[in-house]
Amino acid sequence: MLAKLTSKNQLTLPKAVVAAVQGTEYFDVIEENGRIVLTPVRINRADAVRAKLEELKLSEADIADAVSWARRPG
Repeated sequence: MLAKLTSKNQLTLPKAVVAAVQGTEYFDVIEENGRIVLTPVRINRADAVRAKLEELKLSEADIADAVSWARRPG
C-alpha cells in the first residue's frame, strides 16, 4: 500500500490499515532502522487525570477539600 506525506507533514493511512485498528485515535510513533512504526495506543482517561494531578502537585486532601467546597450549600 502507498501513502503520501503532504507538505504539512500529514499522512493519510490506507482504509485497509485503518480498518485493522478500528476505533484507534492515537498512535505511538517511532523511527526504527529507517522505518516509521505506528503502534495503536488506547488512552486511559483515568491515567491522564492522575498524571495531571501529579503535575499540579495536588494531594488527596486537596481534592477532598475541593469537593467539600463545591458541595457547600449556596
